[in-house]
Amino acid sequence: MENRNWMRSFRSRLAVVLVAVFYFVLPACLHAQNTKKEKADLLVTGGTVVTMNAGRRILEDGAVAVMGDTIVAIGSRASIEAKYSAAQTINAGGKLVLPGFINGHTHVPMTLLRGLHDDVTLDEWLRKYIFPAEAKNVTEEFVRWGTRLAAAEQIRGGVTTFADMYYFEDAVAEETKATGMRGVLGETILDFPAPDNKSNAAMLEYTEKFLKRWQGDALIHAAVAPHSIYTCSQKTLQDSAALARKYGAPILIHVAEMKKELDDSRAQNGTTPVQYLDKLGILGPDIVAAHCIFVDETDRKILAQRQVGCVHNPSSNMMLASGVAPVIEERAAGVAVGLGTDGPAGSNNDLDLMEEMDLAAKLQKITKMDPRALGAKAVVEMATIEGARALHMEKEIGSLEVGKKADLILIGLDAPNAVPMYDVYAQLAYALKGSDVETVIIGGRLVMRDKKLLTVDEAAAIAKTREFKNKIEASLK
Repeated sequence: MENRNWMRSFRSRLAVVLVAVFYFVLPACLHAQNTKKEKADLLVTGGTVVTMNAGRRILEDGAVAVMGDTIVAIGSRASIEAKYSAAQTINAGGKLVLPGFINGHTHVPMTLLRGLHDDVTLDEWLRKYIFPAEAKNVTEEFVRWGTRLAAAEQIRGGVTTFADMYYFEDAVAEETKATGMRGVLGETILDFPAPDNKSNAAMLEYTEKFLKRWQGDALIHAAVAPHSIYTCSQKTLQDSAALARKYGAPILIHVAEMKKELDDSRAQNGTTPVQYLDKLGILGPDIVAAHCIFVDETDRKILAQRQVGCVHNPSSNMMLASGVAPVIEERAAGVAVGLGTDGPAGSNNDLDLMEEMDLAAKLQKITKMDPRALGAKAVVEMATIEGARALHMEKEIGSLEVGKKADLILIGLDAPNAVPMYDVYAQLAYALKGSDVETVIIGGRLVMRDKKLLTVDEAAAIAKTREFKNKIEASLK
């Protein structure tokens, strides 16, 4: 009898326990499991997130979640913080959060030649001053220190990706990767001896090794850079393009950058630089064409049809009085037009892309005598998503979107020139400066935090640059 009573009591208690588990414990466990946060490596929260996506969405009190080198989520701060936890969180409250700026055309080691000789024509500057100075001074060491100095300057100005054309480009690539920057880096090919290779055959051989070495790298896109139609023969241009296409590499080239180039092309080739390159089979969706100043309506149609990316360099074009690129007409024709600093010697002595935004807009306005000609939003596009299109990298960079690389910059809004702010794009184009950039993230890696460079020894680069200045001056006496 006692056993039966014990069994009844046990069953009763067990039923109570099971009911409690079913109605209280199990739901609580399921709820805890469902509300467990996903892991991220980095959260950037609380800023005004300027996405530059297709809808040009701007999120007040927004947030970005990063895993590895990729953006995994974008949304309101509340929604991102509720879903994600991260090892590191950056409070972007009171700041703008943007995709990193893209400098579509430059020659970074030339920082060491900054201010060497100014106020002359492009042709005179190249042939009388720069080419001789380079022949006497450009070595691999020169290129490495010039790249480090340029990286410090560009990171401070919010540039996360740049396209470069120079010599010893393998060294440029090594230094670029060490700083954490993203680069489309082209080894220059010419029809006369260069500082790194003394023959055309040697240039092509060096370039092929360069392309092989950097294939598949996360940050470095090795490219072929035939300088221009006025320094490269038809054969050199075609050999360069063939080499690039063998490895699926970009092709960087100066196109229609001065009136003399146009006049000479008409005299020698019977047509414009763009139509000459098209006739040779050079133009295609792998071409990044710097300048594109002297392009007529037919040229613009060809550039659009061939999906050539163009890079506008307003400071350079003005400083050398080269002319005004028809940016509005190029964009209207469907050409992707990015922004570049060119230089940083002689044609523009700095690498400040925010300055190029301001000047790009104002140059078109004064040329057209119309303040509506090229607006603030358009030039911010040219520095970001359109710049990515010009480099044929819009699937990777240029906007803050899930699946794209985590290249972000934070711009402070507490300086006198930063307030008040009524319109984000106008503030970026006309009021904010490169010096307002506070934090830079490239591929999920912090390379500058609160204006402190983390990947470049800036003091060493500055000191070494002063040493080079003395050597260069002495070599030209």
